[in-house]
Amino acid sequence: MTLTEKVSQLVGLWVGADASGGDVAPYQGDMTQHGPGFAEVIVDGLGQLTRPFGTAPVDPLLGAQSLARAQRQVMAANRFGIPAQVHEECLAGFAAWGATAYPVPLSWGAAFNTDLVEQMAAEIGASMRSVGVHQGLAPVLDVVRDYRWGRVEEAIGEDPYLVGAIGAAYVRGLEGAGVVATLKHFAGYSASQAGRNHAPVSAGPREMAEVYYPPFLTALREGGARSVMNSYAAVDGVPAAADPRLLTDLLREDWAFEGTVVADYFSVAFLRSLQRVAATDGEAAALALTAGIDVELPSVYAYGEPLVEAVRSGAVAEELVDRALLRVLVQKVELGLLDPDWHPETHGAPDLDTTGQRETALQLAREAVVLLSNDVGALPLGAGGRLAVVGPLADDPYAMLGCYSFPTHVGTHHPEAGMGIDIPTVLGALREH
Repeated sequence: MTLTEKVSQLVGLWVGADASGGDVAPYQGDMTQHGPGFAEVIVDGLGQLTRPFGTAPVDPLLGAQSLARAQRQVMAANRFGIPAQVHEECLAGFAAWGATAYPVPLSWGAAFNTDLVEQMAAEIGASMRSVGVHQGLAPVLDVVRDYRWGRVEEAIGEDPYLVGAIGAAYVRGLEGAGVVATLKHFAGYSASQAGRNHAPVSAGPREMAEVYYPPFLTALREGGARSVMNSYAAVDGVPAAADPRLLTDLLREDWAFEGTVVADYFSVAFLRSLQRVAATDGEAAALALTAGIDVELPSVYAYGEPLVEAVRSGAVAEELVDRALLRVLVQKVELGLLDPDWHPETHGAPDLDTTGQRETALQLAREAVVLLSNDVGALPLGAGGRLAVVGPLADDPYAMLGCYSFPTHVGTHHPEAGMGIDIPTVLGALREH
């Protein structure tokens, strides 16, 4: 493979990203407004396709057909016929229009039921596979102890053992369905100063080793996760995306991880634009590739022409490109994407919201409920009484959803499409019963 063919396997492409507003990722509008087009990027191949279902509302069948066409174009454009690996969000269910919305990770932890979490993840993975998705960006294994952090509901809990046990169960379910699980955010992200997203982390080596690393090690060894995503945060002044001690020494050498490390969205470019540890995008690419990031997501940026030029100038050894490329291609082989008879078409009309999936979501929601006190005998509700249902969420179906479910994460930017699933409000359900 030529250098450009190699580098093309190390980037993603976010075709449906909207630079005009309605961001579903940090700085999305700024980072995607000048991005290259699909035809331009796929000339030498493409590593990943980013969120074809999780960027805008799309009918699952039409989305699967569109994805298959895109894969055919990718395969035809590069001389090796290598398709792209497709990833999606799946933290509270497959983040696609019309897919079942499952309880958020806080509920997984509150349920203390690893078998049920594994079953949920298997159902999510089956839905993803049915429309041509290969990788899920979940679970979140950040241990949360500062509830000011804005991403608390994405996390499982405050105990490393619980987070590891529940997270490993989710990984087993997703991987058992043939979908690559992605552990995030490695590591220490939730310890950010003052609970601010992207803020630096002051945790020392002992706290990192006792609190923030163990869930990841558990999910790798007991779950079999095949991918890891870096944290945005800088720990003791070193951004995770540029930390070889974290992504190579610890993850690869000490823990013997052999899968892929994918960048959290725009985190390679952030080394220059936000964290200021690189003067150019080429330097940012060099830092990230050296540290151990194999794939730049969500779109080609620093790992595009800046990385190619850095290699040609001698600033980056091509052996580092080869190291990442081998990991990417091995994973595509494992997924069957390089089999001579592989084709992108899926079979039949996908059903992403079955009765069985809804029953699993309901059971997990019920087991997650924690009654703190019932001293006055308020429950169970007596017959013939009257209830006051108050507050801004009393008659709002979005109260039932987590931030990573499709209707809240993406659908709010497209109100004309509707929620895609039927969700009663608290007031409506009480009136019905």
